[in-house]
Amino acid sequence: MVDPLLLIGIAVAAIAILLFTVIFLKWPAYLSLLVVSVLTALAGGIAIQDVVPLMIDGMGGTLGSVALLVGLGAMLGGIIERTGGAEVIAHRAAAVLGEKRLAQALLIASGLVAIPIFFDVAFIILVPIIFAFAKAAGHRAPIAIGMPIAVFMVFIHNTVPPHPGVVGSTTLLGEDLMGLVTVLGIALAIPMGLLVHVTGTRIIGSRTFELDPAVQTKYAGAGAAHLDRTERVAVDAAASSAGGRSASGSAGSLSPEAPTDAGAAGTGAAGTAAATDGSRPPAGLVVTLILLPIVMIACGTVGTLVFPEGSSAANVLSFIGAPALALLVSTLIAMYLLGIMHGWGKQQISEVMDGALGPAAIVILVTGAGGVFAKVLTETGVGDAVSGLLLSAGVSILLLAFLVALAFKVAQGSGTVATLSAAGIVQGTVLAGDYSSLQVALIILAIGLGSVSLSHINDSGFWIATKFLGLSVADGLRTWTVMTSILGFSAMILVSLVWLVV
Repeated sequence: MVDPLLLIGIAVAAIAILLFTVIFLKWPAYLSLLVVSVLTALAGGIAIQDVVPLMIDGMGGTLGSVALLVGLGAMLGGIIERTGGAEVIAHRAAAVLGEKRLAQALLIASGLVAIPIFFDVAFIILVPIIFAFAKAAGHRAPIAIGMPIAVFMVFIHNTVPPHPGVVGSTTLLGEDLMGLVTVLGIALAIPMGLLVHVTGTRIIGSRTFELDPAVQTKYAGAGAAHLDRTERVAVDAAASSAGGRSASGSAGSLSPEAPTDAGAAGTGAAGTAAATDGSRPPAGLVVTLILLPIVMIACGTVGTLVFPEGSSAANVLSFIGAPALALLVSTLIAMYLLGIMHGWGKQQISEVMDGALGPAAIVILVTGAGGVFAKVLTETGVGDAVSGLLLSAGVSILLLAFLVALAFKVAQGSGTVATLSAAGIVQGTVLAGDYSSLQVALIILAIGLGSVSLSHINDSGFWIATKFLGLSVADGLRTWTVMTSILGFSAMILVSLVWLVV
């Protein structure tokens, strides 16, 4: 039996090495996590012949759900992006709510778009629409509409499957809870959407921001959106968005100081060879394709609560509501309805789908490496030692999960690394504890909320939002950092209140 104090020392050393290699040596997160896992396993007393088998076990155990959900989610998001689905939803929402509520319309649309599409690609797609809507609403700068949207989208990215961080932590803490986490994450996003709109109005509306000259020039030349010609605006915006993505490159190229966050990697559909014929799908169809897997997952979740375990009805609904099946069905339907029915050939569809899997593979591998680290932390007892120390000091498991994720997030910037590392620290305690399914789901959400809060200059999301909206670093800290923290901490308060009830 290894001394708990020694295990805590190993944990501190492992975290220090991880942060040093990622921040100072600029190693890829995938490589850093694997190296730290080997060192931690050896220091924690794992026999040398068992280290590699343990790593393989950790990688394989994590990749089962992650590869399915992240891969399918990336493909669904990729085809929605390339067919102009995001622009169509935005303009349809504006037409329904009216010209006086353009900010609210685009915020709602961005929330829907953020569910299947990774943050950086989803936001860049919407930048031309943000400019057009902000111009139509009479704002002096696009930040008035753009920053609340960016913060809301990154919140969803960190708390709602099929995004990699929350999928990875759910796999580690309760793989069969993916449906429940999805439903709770979306339910939590609804009040947070209202909050980010209100706080955005208060924080941004009363300030004057000096924009980057290039962005200022682009905004000055942007056309205002008009609801009587939404189809034309949607097509123009899509073309502008594609050009912007091509010119700007990857998220990591936005600033030499910005590390790439594996949790915010793009779908990769942008920039592939497939081209559209200029047509756009109906907004109702795109919304249906986004909501279909959510509805299926919700049916499965409700079915497990309503029908007896093992009954035919429960088994059928569980099958229908399995997140992997739900995403598979929606992706197949999207291939036909958005691709074939809008003039794409088989080769074009194949290029879009394959293109979406390229960057998604990087995310999957990083998540798998996080699973290796979590497995080592559990097997060596390091995670239990750290959790036990903090729990004995009176910190609840829910707050512990939040604080550990927050600490990793602030230190190294990547939401995915923060989420998986926190899940690895608390995994042994959670699995050994007598927690209900709902409580474990709340712990998973708390980890996601920790990875949202206090985002700053070491987070690639910070650079994406500030550079495309033309903000200085100081103004980014006053807006992006403040608003992500407000959402993260406020949502944590709501989760804590639910925890007290259940």
